Amino acid sequence: MSELMTNRIEHQDCRRSLLATVSAFAVLTGICSTRCAVADEGSGAPTVWIELGGQLDRVDAGEKTFIPPFFDTITANGFGSPLNVDRLAQYSNGVEGTISFAPSGSDWVVSASARYGRSVSQKYLHQQEDALTTVFAIGNSHQYFTAAPAYEEVRSRNSGSHLIVDFRAGKEIGVGLFGGGTHAIVSVGVRFAQFDGSRSATIRARTDSQIALVPIIPGVNLPFSGFHEYFASSQRSSSFKGLGPSLTWNASTPLLGNSRDGEVSLDWGVNAAALFGRQKLKGHQISSGYVQYGRKYSRIAQIPGHSGLDDRSHSVVVPNLGAVAGLSLNYEQAKVSFGYRADFFFGATDGGLDTRKSGTVDFYGPFASVSVGIGG
Repeated sequence: MSELMTNRIEHQDCRRSLLATVSAFAVLTGICSTRCAVADEGSGAPTVWIELGGQLDRVDAGEKTFIPPFFDTITANGFGSPLNVDRLAQYSNGVEGTISFAPSGSDWVVSASARYGRSVSQKYLHQQEDALTTVFAIGNSHQYFTAAPAYEEVRSRNSGSHLIVDFRAGKEIGVGLFGGGTHAIVSVGVRFAQFDGSRSATIRARTDSQIALVPIIPGVNLPFSGFHEYFASSQRSSSFKGLGPSLTWNASTPLLGNSRDGEVSLDWGVNAAALFGRQKLKGHQISSGYVQYGRKYSRIAQIPGHSGLDDRSHSVVVPNLGAVAGLSLNYEQAKVSFGYRADFFFGATDGGLDTRKSGTVDFYGPFASVSVGIGG
């Protein structure tokens, strides 16, 4: 009952966060629309910019991989490593959007942005050896006996998602600060980040298969099979939610052309934030092993029957550092950008198994976006 209530509370918190984000966007859009209506039509500079884009990120969540006690036995018998199957997705893809408001005649810019990405990796491995067959005699007849074949079967499903929301207010600190028409904007604001991940893996293996003729009565030998069989299962989910102050520097230097006919510029920026939040981990693990000789079937003593994974939750402060660089093609009322971005959230998630292990969540990869200016 308590777990159900916790899930409901978490879902309510998620809905509240999303509702707050949507409401903020709606309020900001309304303000921008109102200001655009009364903006100086002769100024030529848009007062509102709407940007939409997508990104492909290389993801590293710093999670420890579940390795059952019988792992070496599987590979020693010629089967493939389960680690080749139980791996996190290396890339995530997603969308992003930004709305910015720059009042006419002012060097201030207010913006709200959101980035969402998701990754899924689902794999299956099955390897099986040929079954062993022997012939034995009962009286004057010959019988065939086939032993269960050795095999390995691994299933895994790993998924993750991230949501990053920023609200910023910035001021242009000068034109030509570094020469060549460079202009830069320094912004302060609030950043919200949410990371969710789930991992599940099931491993079944019969690492060997043998046949032995066992004397039952004098002159009568009957075949019996012998094998080692193993099973392991791991399910876990981790999450982080955090909110805190942020500082951003964005700059742009014209390279070619002009804004009327099309201007190519070099864009770059850095960002930093401190997120106050909570990291959680839930899950369980189990592993077991059995051996059969003849008609006896018993547990292998050295394989633990169960290895639990305790649910845990910790309050953390997560430093966040990031950088971006790219090129953009600028017009008076439009902009096309592409580049490379990296964001590092230090100690954001609990990637441990039996003990806590804070891991850094990294996102780095290319992005592309299109911006449209309104008003002016």
